[in-house]
Amino acid sequence: MFDSLLIDEQRKVLEALHQLEETRRKILYVTNEKGQLRGTLTDGDVRRWILGGGDLEGQVGAVCNRIPYSAREGYRIADIESAMSMHKITSVPVLDDDNCIIDVVFWEDLFQKGGSIKKQEPLALPVVVMAGGKGSRLAPFTSVLPKPLIPVGEKTAIEMIIDSFVQCGVDDFYLSVNYKSKLIQAYFEELEPSYRISYIHEEKPLGTGGGLHALIGRFNGDLIVTNCDVIIKADYHALMAHHSLENNDITMVVSLRHYDIPYGICEIVDNGQLCEMREKPHYNFLVNTGLYVLKASVLDLIPENEFYHLTDLIQDVRDRGGRVGVYPISDKAWLDTGEWQQYCETMAQLRA
Repeated sequence: MFDSLLIDEQRKVLEALHQLEETRRKILYVTNEKGQLRGTLTDGDVRRWILGGGDLEGQVGAVCNRIPYSAREGYRIADIESAMSMHKITSVPVLDDDNCIIDVVFWEDLFQKGGSIKKQEPLALPVVVMAGGKGSRLAPFTSVLPKPLIPVGEKTAIEMIIDSFVQCGVDDFYLSVNYKSKLIQAYFEELEPSYRISYIHEEKPLGTGGGLHALIGRFNGDLIVTNCDVIIKADYHALMAHHSLENNDITMVVSLRHYDIPYGICEIVDNGQLCEMREKPHYNFLVNTGLYVLKASVLDLIPENEFYHLTDLIQDVRDRGGRVGVYPISDKAWLDTGEWQQYCETMAQLRA
């Protein structure tokens, strides 16, 4: 059935983003109250809406593509096959005379005998995992284990992170290590993974970015840098395409966060005079997840053997007129294991 691909045009954009993540089709068909097709919606449409300052409380109908490709009842299969190949689309809605969706034709149903849309090329870039911190917010467990080896389900946190990139064809990883580094190396020696792992040894803690100085001159093009306590469920091919299209020096992956304040908020002026009061307001923020795409050239800005955060690098790039962009994902696409409350929430999501 295709019910999970349908969404009413009056639904909220944030609801649509969550629904998109629940379906592997990565597309929704927007309908009105009569079930008539009004447009299509992809995560790219939502991302452009957010980056353009659009409100997540806005309606889907304002965001969707209003000129979708569709077929009529009684369609010729050859026409749909041609359209799918030409436009690189994987599903086509079939409409009746009232423009209501009565069926959806999927690529795999037409090409069961071996035809397939060309698979994406492997991501040919290195991934750096900053794994040198003490993880004091996860004490006392990190008094025994380094934070990257904290179990998340049946694997360690760092394996979960690396596996998400291996699925995209990445096989070149660098681990920046300091605290209990021998335990991390011993773990991977025992694991004997199919991918390559190199180590950047920090003789002293260098922050979330200082260890990257050791990589200056090793790469051309781009690299991905991630903290060791964040598991991102994102389309990394789409992330890299966005980074390239925007010609960013740094692209920061950010997550949507929604906060409801259960109280009336008071704003005051002039010695305590009430200016405005808002009852139980709600706010949406874009929060840094700790995953970045960097042009290799920006590594030249990182000082040698100094404590230096990636946020310092971002500011230095901006001060020099460089481009720093963001790539939004939903709150459900970011699993944080860096402190106990987030760790417990992540475990609950994985068990669900």
